[in-house]
Amino acid sequence: VYRDPSCPATSLFLGILASILLVVVCWFIKDRVRMEGLNGKHIFITGCDSGFGNALAKHLDKRGFCVLAACLTEEGSRELLGCTSLALKTVILDLTDSGSIEHAVEFVKAETEGVGLYGLVNNAGRSTPMAPTDWMLIEDFHTILDVNLMGMIEITLKLLPLLKKAKGRVVNVASVLGRLAFLGGGYCVSKWGVEAFSDSLRRDLQYFGVKVSIIEPGFFRTGVTSLEVIERDLLRLWNQLNPEVREAYGNKYYVESQRLSMKRLCDSDISKVTKCMEHALTAKYPRSRYGAGWDAKFFWLPLSYAPTFLSDLMLRMLFPTPQASRKPVSRFPIDV
Repeated sequence: VYRDPSCPATSLFLGILASILLVVVCWFIKDRVRMEGLNGKHIFITGCDSGFGNALAKHLDKRGFCVLAACLTEEGSRELLGCTSLALKTVILDLTDSGSIEHAVEFVKAETEGVGLYGLVNNAGRSTPMAPTDWMLIEDFHTILDVNLMGMIEITLKLLPLLKKAKGRVVNVASVLGRLAFLGGGYCVSKWGVEAFSDSLRRDLQYFGVKVSIIEPGFFRTGVTSLEVIERDLLRLWNQLNPEVREAYGNKYYVESQRLSMKRLCDSDISKVTKCMEHALTAKYPRSRYGAGWDAKFFWLPLSYAPTFLSDLMLRMLFPTPQASRKPVSRFPIDV
């Protein structure tokens, strides 16, 4: 059907289409503009024993950054030093210990004296225990929150003067579970906290030239998602449950569901995450949020925008239901 370009409706449609195309092209070009003169800049990364932090530290070291890598163990530190250049330095950091945090901060101050800290990557974290909420004790929440949230906040606050001095970058690793909570325990709670802290930090520090980005990975195969660690912790929780709760859920049902979920969902290509981290550190216009992984981009994050009844329905299809919910319910609450 021929449409007269002079028709007002046609002109409006073409104008909107051209505007959308212009915005997409500008965003595409802007997203690829990188900062210059970053060689030798100091980047402090937490959680470098394995996984995302370990891979990022090795990659940035090859690119010529002065990497300051925080490891939880001496073994992790030795492994990293053994396969990187002499420019990379390590420090032992336990985010649950304020004394350890203070020691790491002093280490960073000494290494960056006079120039400030260009990049802080808050990557360290733990995922277990993850289980139904009524399996948990308050101590189980502290186990995760003290590392993933409170420890991250404490070290960030203590490094802010160095970041302001260098007009640097803060990259906080959250998760798709910081946008869509469907696992009990402290992990989702901590990642929602990371999202909130990062948003307020970004808005507060924009006046000082400091940029803050959030990485939201999907499910990746790392030490955090190790089947051995998850199953061991689930077994510990299962053994401490009272008989009523055990009977309601059914013997080891949750252990089996986690094993199936991790095998089906986890991606082994962690470079999808480290590339997002690198972009946040080196792009002239870093994004506020990075969805890392195909499952994050096309399932978890879109699902987080869906109506609650729809997201609940989808999640019920992914995970088994407790044994008690499959039993027929008596019409009468008491025997008569």
